[in-house]
Amino acid sequence: MTLSEMQVQLDALLAARFRGVRSTTYDGKTITYGSDAEMARAIADLEARIAAQTGTNPNRRVTRLYAEKGL
Repeated sequence: MTLSEMQVQLDALLAARFRGVRSTTYDGKTITYGSDAEMARAIADLEARIAAQTGTNPNRRVTRLYAEKGL
């Protein structure tokens, strides 16, 4: 699956989820998800695949430590 195909599928999934429906159609195919959680997992999977192909990581966290002596 190409990057543009994944983006089209992700856009269709997000639009369907925001409308509150569990079915989405893209590229002539209709997919019906059993629950919102299943749809959320599909969205997360697509976002991870897109990030892997583009070299970005949207879930990257930065931890900064701060300490003081309390004087």
